[in-house]
Amino acid sequence: MNSEQTPVADIERIFKLLPHRYPFLLIDRVLEIEHGKRVRALKNVTYNEPCFTGHFPEHPVMPGVLVLEALAQACGALALLSAEKEPERRGMFYLVKIDKARFSRLVVPGDQLILEAVQKRLLRGMGLYDCIASVDGKEVACAEILCAGRPG
Repeated sequence: MNSEQTPVADIERIFKLLPHRYPFLLIDRVLEIEHGKRVRALKNVTYNEPCFTGHFPEHPVMPGVLVLEALAQACGALALLSAEKEPERRGMFYLVKIDKARFSRLVVPGDQLILEAVQKRLLRGMGLYDCIASVDGKEVACAEILCAGRPG
C-alpha cells in the first residue's frame, strides 16, 4: 500500500471488528485483504507501550509473544472482515494453537510491524493460517496459527 491508498480498515473499523483495546489491541490498520484468503495489517511499535517499561528499560524489545498475538489478531481481522460478506459467520475468533513459531530479528520502538496471514483452511469454525511478521521487508517472526470461531 502506498501513502495515497486508503486502508481496508482504519482504527475505528478495527474497534468494531476486534474486542481488544489498549494496551492489547495490536493492529493499527488493515492494509490489504483478499476475503477468505489473506490479509496484510500494520502495527506501529512505539516506546510508550507498557511492555517496554520492563522488557527491557535500557534496551526496549517487543516481546515475541506480543508479535504472535499481533499475528493472531490479523487472523481474526481476516476472518471477521471476510464474514462481513457472510453475516451468519460473524462472531469472535479465539487463538487456539501456535505451531512452528520462529523469531529471527528483534522488534523495537519505531518499527512498523507488517503482519501477514494466509488462510490455509477453514473447517467447522476452525481457521488455520500461515503467518509472517516483518519490519522493513525483513522477516522478524513466523508461525502457523489455529483460531476457533464462536458465534457472536
